[in-house]
Amino acid sequence: MITDELLKLDRSHVWHPYTAIPPQLPVHAVAGASGVRLTLADGRELVDGMSSWWAAIHGYRHPRLDAAIRDQLDRMAHVMFGGLTHEPAVRLAATLAEMTGLERVFLADSGSVAVEVAIKMAFQATGRTRLLTIRGGYHGDTFGCMSVCDPVNGMHHLFAGALPQHVFAPQPPLGYDTPPEEGYLAELAALVAAHAHELAAIIVEPVVQGAGGMRFYHPAYLRKFRELADEHGLLLIADEIATGFGRSGELFGCDHAGIRPDIMCLGKALTGGYLTLAATLCTAEVADRIGLLMHGPTYMGNPLATAVANASLELLAERPWREEVKRIEAALADGLAPAVPYAKDVRVLGAIGVIEAHHPVDMQKIQDIVMEHGVWLRPFGRLIYTMPPYVTEPGDLAMITDAMVAAARTLTSP
Repeated sequence: MITDELLKLDRSHVWHPYTAIPPQLPVHAVAGASGVRLTLADGRELVDGMSSWWAAIHGYRHPRLDAAIRDQLDRMAHVMFGGLTHEPAVRLAATLAEMTGLERVFLADSGSVAVEVAIKMAFQATGRTRLLTIRGGYHGDTFGCMSVCDPVNGMHHLFAGALPQHVFAPQPPLGYDTPPEEGYLAELAALVAAHAHELAAIIVEPVVQGAGGMRFYHPAYLRKFRELADEHGLLLIADEIATGFGRSGELFGCDHAGIRPDIMCLGKALTGGYLTLAATLCTAEVADRIGLLMHGPTYMGNPLATAVANASLELLAERPWREEVKRIEAALADGLAPAVPYAKDVRVLGAIGVIEAHHPVDMQKIQDIVMEHGVWLRPFGRLIYTMPPYVTEPGDLAMITDAMVAAARTLTSP
């Protein structure tokens, strides 16, 4: 199909994420992807600094992952998971249980569904129906998820009166290396104590608050959440959909604090960016308290998705991902340093690099600039950020940081 015709049909019929119809920003047609590069239909090549929303950690068209899907397709593409099972799903569940120390694994369709299942688990296990979380969080776009996203900067205001009302603590002070503030810890303890009688669980993104603002906080706050949950008989839900599988420099965000949650949500990088798949894991004790869990997605445990997830996790275990992420972290820190004079904050943790502006950025202007530098990024709010694939080489990392710094130079001051 000719590119112009494709884009015309897209504009007429396709509703893209977080956009109006017709879209206010241009949409770019992709003809192919390989390694860390996207090839647009007009022939341009762009280094993907987003890992397709943080999922394609091994890059595109990886031979092992391609082969896993082709091999599984020769067996079966899908079979219902009610009353039936199959090797890829069982192997994946066993692997995830071993990786996390959480024995029970529910395979879901997407990250939002994984969080919905986690909330159901907490409600059923405790008999209570309120949650405590922190402002600045993001946990997905479905109704249960939205109810624990940031109540001001999230989507709450669009659905006022329709969402359950949960308890929100202030954001943890910014800075992974910033010593914890005793005053905040005391405020958190008092808030949990005041509401413990009605709370089922505490739900947080460990160490990194993702789409709510790309904020990093000290692991001591995560340890405090664990302590408070234990003290008051609450469950701790760790939303590791963005942080899981090495993105923050540890295999899981909880590893920074040396804690284990009662319930964990995984997704995004689980399949290496090939197919939608997520998982909600819990301890055996939580599962025993729940008994019958009333949830069952049609495509639960899809064989193609679980097969490529197995291949992706095997590949992750074999490759020096920790060293790769450290190398990316160092390159991002050095490469983004020139943006400091133009930004409110520049911060890096693991394979995450963030430039925070003083004011909301002009998305189209920023995208035009970075694309002129041969890079694909998707800024939002006040943030220009990158989460590149772990296989991104130094030259491509330099392209990403150069593009981000060029964009930062156009930012307005306070």
